[in-house]
Amino acid sequence: MNSELAIRARGLSKHFGSLRAVDRLDLDVPRASIYGFLGPNGSGKSTTIRMLCGLLTPTEGSADVLGLDVPGRANELKPKIGYMTQRFSLFGDMTVAENLEFIAEIYSYPSGQRDSRIDELLGKYDLVEQRKQFAGTMSGGQRQRLALACAVLHHPELLLLDEPTSAVDPQSRRDFWANLFRLAEAGTTILVSTHYMDEAERCHRLAILDHGVKVADGAPQELQLNTGMTVVEVLADDPYQAQSALIRIPLVASVTQLGVRLRVLIPESVDDALGLTNTSLQKHKVTAQSRIVPASLEDVFVAVTMKPGQRAA
Repeated sequence: MNSELAIRARGLSKHFGSLRAVDRLDLDVPRASIYGFLGPNGSGKSTTIRMLCGLLTPTEGSADVLGLDVPGRANELKPKIGYMTQRFSLFGDMTVAENLEFIAEIYSYPSGQRDSRIDELLGKYDLVEQRKQFAGTMSGGQRQRLALACAVLHHPELLLLDEPTSAVDPQSRRDFWANLFRLAEAGTTILVSTHYMDEAERCHRLAILDHGVKVADGAPQELQLNTGMTVVEVLADDPYQAQSALIRIPLVASVTQLGVRLRVLIPESVDDALGLTNTSLQKHKVTAQSRIVPASLEDVFVAVTMKPGQRAA
């Protein structure tokens, strides 16, 4: 395995009867980076993470994680990884300190260093005042910070996060990502699944999954520059009328309304996408202003998950 890669998977697949939850996935995750899985529920994100940490046996394919074959050497891998799910996997009838002490016992953390490590984590994740509070009585943001502290207590080389911010407020999400960047800068490799576009943009690299298939892979900025689409933004007095006019154009791949603005995706092979848009609006007597704009990650997602012959509105 390439020493610069924390994870290398080839042809990784998982079938549940006739359902192909993950279908021939190739994956290269660099060390000390944040690598994201973006996709809706049912796209294969959680299944992939469970295969990579040895909780599920692949139907086909192979994976090397931190230089170890999985699931064959999963027991050797476990001390090297931290795993956090969207439900946080905490013991609600135990205090914050007791949860951390329990995790330290599970990972056989040196007894002489446990107290200082727990104190360090309580300070780092702003949980000092909650030390004796029962985890079940904490807010979503507090429980999220505690779950992260538990996941990194044993200094894992790889942190696997399965939609860890789905149940917290926006400020807690921002604080959580600040902690992730600090971990990556210190050398931890992080694989995080999400369905939030703004979170996906924060990742160093990103894979977009659709029905178990990887449909895009690269740095967010790289993906935005290579959508294969021209993006026209339309500001109309009547957005619904404008959308109705534009979606009738056979060459238009997608029209999405964001507030009072429309995002129109037209294949790059079409000449003068702006002119095509304006002509249609004028034909249907729609008063609007149009301009070509850079693609967003949401535009990328729409473009790569669109099936042949499908049009999105």
